[in-house]
Amino acid sequence: MSFLSYLFAFVLLLSILIFVHELGHFLVARACGVRVLKFSMGFGPPIGFGRYRLAWKSPKTGTEFVFAWFPLGGFVKMLGENPDEVDDPEALAHPGESLGSKRTWQKLAIVFAGPVMNLLLPVAVFMGTLAIGMPRQSAVVGSVEPGSPAAEAGLAPGDRIAAIAGREIAWWGDFDEAVREAAGSVLRVRAEREGAARELEVPVATRASFDELGRAVEVGWIGTGHRRASSMLGVARADAPAQAAGLRSGDVVTSVGETAVESWEDLAAAYAAAGRDGRVSLSLRRAGLAPAGAAPDEETLRVEVPALGDLDALGVVPASVLVDRVEPMSPAEAVGLEAGDLILAVNGAPVGSFSTFAETVRTSAGQPLEIVYAREGKRTQVFLVPEMAKVDVGLGMKEPRYRVGIAARSAGLLGAVGTDQERNPLVSLPRAVGMTVEVTKSFLEGLGMMVTGQVSRDQLAGPIGIAEIAGNAMQAGWETYLSILVLISINLGILNLLPIPILDGGQAVLFAIEGLKRGPLSLRTREIVQQIGFTMLMLIMGLAFWNDLSRQWTRLLDWLSSHGAL
Repeated sequence: MSFLSYLFAFVLLLSILIFVHELGHFLVARACGVRVLKFSMGFGPPIGFGRYRLAWKSPKTGTEFVFAWFPLGGFVKMLGENPDEVDDPEALAHPGESLGSKRTWQKLAIVFAGPVMNLLLPVAVFMGTLAIGMPRQSAVVGSVEPGSPAAEAGLAPGDRIAAIAGREIAWWGDFDEAVREAAGSVLRVRAEREGAARELEVPVATRASFDELGRAVEVGWIGTGHRRASSMLGVARADAPAQAAGLRSGDVVTSVGETAVESWEDLAAAYAAAGRDGRVSLSLRRAGLAPAGAAPDEETLRVEVPALGDLDALGVVPASVLVDRVEPMSPAEAVGLEAGDLILAVNGAPVGSFSTFAETVRTSAGQPLEIVYAREGKRTQVFLVPEMAKVDVGLGMKEPRYRVGIAARSAGLLGAVGTDQERNPLVSLPRAVGMTVEVTKSFLEGLGMMVTGQVSRDQLAGPIGIAEIAGNAMQAGWETYLSILVLISINLGILNLLPIPILDGGQAVLFAIEGLKRGPLSLRTREIVQQIGFTMLMLIMGLAFWNDLSRQWTRLLDWLSSHGAL
């Protein structure tokens, strides 16, 4: 994306959040009879050229509405908002319409209206997306890892999960959450296959993982995935018929004879249908070698293989973790891993998916991992020690994680997707509130961990970081952009409620103190409090700016290093 694209995404995001926040102050102030002098989107002079300005004044209320040049903020200026304006002619002319003349509960209502509107915005967004229809992953099994509890229980790709423990479900996220919460127990699952329902008891294994806040947790695992395994081959044995026929790990089968295939299940069915006698022709896409950073060229070819009726007999397995790239100076390079290597097992357990492999690395705590991989069918065992590094987790954000320094070739296909649509507001409103509460709870937990030092403060992002996140989210699609809008709106609402002078929460504390003492605080006291609040806010903003600049500086150094300038 270009700089202008990032700028547009950032300004649009910020404008929506500021407008909603200030609209809350404006509406409640007007409802309480407070005269609003100015409603400004942005700071500085009004946008305009010559005598034309994006500013106008309401003849009815006297409020001046302004769109200013500097978009990083906005404000609502109320009559009598500052104690040093008591002698202002307009304040004297409208004494009953000044903020200072209002009751304490009215002042608190006006102050809290901005953050509350930011917390209500996600509810409106969720209701809107439900009315339009939210694309969601259907509860259809895409893949089952060999030897996993799901495989032992009889689950297979294509099975539709209809119910868990008697509770009907429609979406994969509900199934996945139920599995994660059932560690060490037996899960009763009703699965549908070709219209017939079956009741299964699936033992749930326990494995180490991390929650959405990066905390180490024990979760349930049965070895199912929503994505389908593609028809990408892995050649795991040097003596396999597949190796002798010239097949390579990474070959993608597009047809068996005249039958087109896409997924691993398609491939297995078509190969089995070819019988157990003679030979069968496979059409392949094979990626060639390419310079670092360049997309590899692909060639299409046909290969004759023996018809053995079973892919295991042919000696091929799904290429779940096929190394596509090895990063320089990484642990993987140190032990000799190369592009094209097929990782088969970790610590004696077969690797059935890249997500399982990645989770094993991430939860390794830096302990050596016993890796078995195949290169041209020949198996090799090495011990790989993961290292801690900042890893890109999407939308330009990075988190410290253990990694080994490989990128795997994509071997998955999209799973079944449905549309979650609800236009009845009596149903969608409670759902939207529940979704907002869940996101708010996660944010509050993360904020608490940042305050206590459990989460590094370098995760705090300033305008540059938010602009990058907004731009990447817009590029990813409107669903992602709206999810970022929701998260930052909740962020803005909660942070404004903190009892820091100059923020809404701090102003509420001052109004409450004035209400208890039945009189206004002195001008000097307010000035001191405002100065303290301003200093605290500048320190927080300074940390956020420093984090932004540090990330950009690190990227510059990495770029210079990769181009031989350092």
